[in-house]
Amino acid sequence: MADDSLIIYEDEISKIDALISKMLKGAEAKCALLVDKDGHLITRQGFTHSLDTTALAALLAGSFASTKEIAKLVGEPEFSVLFHQGKKDHIHMTLVGERSILVVIFDDRTTIGMVRLYAKETSVELGKVFEDIQASRDNGDTKSGGGIDGDFASQAEDKMDDIFQD
Repeated sequence: MADDSLIIYEDEISKIDALISKMLKGAEAKCALLVDKDGHLITRQGFTHSLDTTALAALLAGSFASTKEIAKLVGEPEFSVLFHQGKKDHIHMTLVGERSILVVIFDDRTTIGMVRLYAKETSVELGKVFEDIQASRDNGDTKSGGGIDGDFASQAEDKMDDIFQD
């Protein structure tokens, strides 16, 4: 089974946060979350202090997963965008690459069209960031699990073998 996990470091999170922050300003949305498909919160921006973002991330990922099954029933591989409209607040969700979901929460100060426009643009840019992160890891970048860290693991394994062979 292939390891589908992706470790994201602080400088990469800073790039992601900058893209999301730019989207929030352009779309005039309240806040945004980036969630992996397993329901883990990757990052958040905007006015999230009144939200239980951990629970929200898990529920949103679950919503996306159940909608994927609905899509299959109607002959679609997956729906890439979901929209929930409330009385005051609305939620727009869009897939980012294969592993994450960009969630934008907004109210009537903006329109769904503005949110869709900026979310789509940001989703493409985030996809590129994730591709770069994955490429770095695949190329043995020190920060991404190869290089020095990989050598350390190899050296530790060799040392353990030496200890237990005596």
